Amino acid sequence: MVRELTDSNFDQETASGLALVDFWATWCGPCRMQSPVIDELNEETDGSVDYFKMDVDANQATPSKFGIMSIPTLLVTKDGEVVDKLIGYHSKEQIEAALVKHK
Repeated sequence: MVRELTDSNFDQETASGLALVDFWATWCGPCRMQSPVIDELNEETDGSVDYFKMDVDANQATPSKFGIMSIPTLLVTKDGEVVDKLIGYHSKEQIEAALVKHK
């Protein structure tokens, strides 16, 4: 299951290892298209990547901190540092390619 992040637990949850964070909102059409792709990647994971979602309407401090202006935006973090940023809808293959670069 893809875990939900909040402003209060973002830093702790992404502090170690490789993570993908999907910034989304319920009213966002492309976000609704992106969500099943993230779910599928999470189901197929070998444990080397943690998958998270953050609702930008419920949590505004973290998206602001990272300059998230459009959604969906996917942040790839490694040991707490942002190493890649994908803006807009991305296919499973595009996301996998971004993650492989940082494993």
